[in-house]
Amino acid sequence: MPRVIHFEIHADEPERAIGFYTSVFAWEFVKFPNGITDYWVVRTGESNQPGIDGGLLRRDVAFEGVGITAYVCTIAVPDLEIYLMKVTTSGGQLAIPRMAVAGIGWLAYCKDTEGNTFGLMQADAAAK
Repeated sequence: MPRVIHFEIHADEPERAIGFYTSVFAWEFVKFPNGITDYWVVRTGESNQPGIDGGLLRRDVAFEGVGITAYVCTIAVPDLEIYLMKVTTSGGQLAIPRMAVAGIGWLAYCKDTEGNTFGLMQADAAAK
């Protein structure tokens, strides 16, 4: 079945977004080496862990000034409350408060410094 293999974060101010995601998740950003202006590769973890890596680009680079609407990616976190605090202290905001996903865990939606929505999920089989 098809799986998500890459994500992209579109940002009005890439440096601000890089600071946000570095502060909250300790992700690593490397300028793309093939000369594409304003594109960074995003490394979200070790290759032996489940998950995907992605990219970050200036919002208007790829689509000639047209903003993009994209899928929401959800990020697994060990403690939802700690990460919600990291989001808000790093310039992001809570979009939809914590809710139970029965038998799976706790989910909340946030917005980054660029207005992009993303999910945070803490696994908890007892959630109801």
